[in-house]
Amino acid sequence: MKIKIDIDCSPEEARAFLGWPDVADFQRAAMEQMHRRASEYLDTLEPDKLAKMFMPAGMEAWDAMQRTFTRFAAGAAGGKPDRE
Repeated sequence: MKIKIDIDCSPEEARAFLGWPDVADFQRAAMEQMHRRASEYLDTLEPDKLAKMFMPAGMEAWDAMQRTFTRFAAGAAGGKPDRE
């Protein structure tokens, strides 16, 4: 036996019916505080520090990877890489 019940109500109505608390004000306040803190942090951050945050190893790792690919390509072509 299968019983199916469809209830058409808004989330607010369901929350009130089930006796759950309305946390919308709390969520709004928490999001505003998170937004404020993130904005303050990003305003004090210098561009080079921001780049280091997204690329922790810096450009050295990128350069090393580029050299490795150059060596692989030169080896596959049977030649010597232009730069080391």
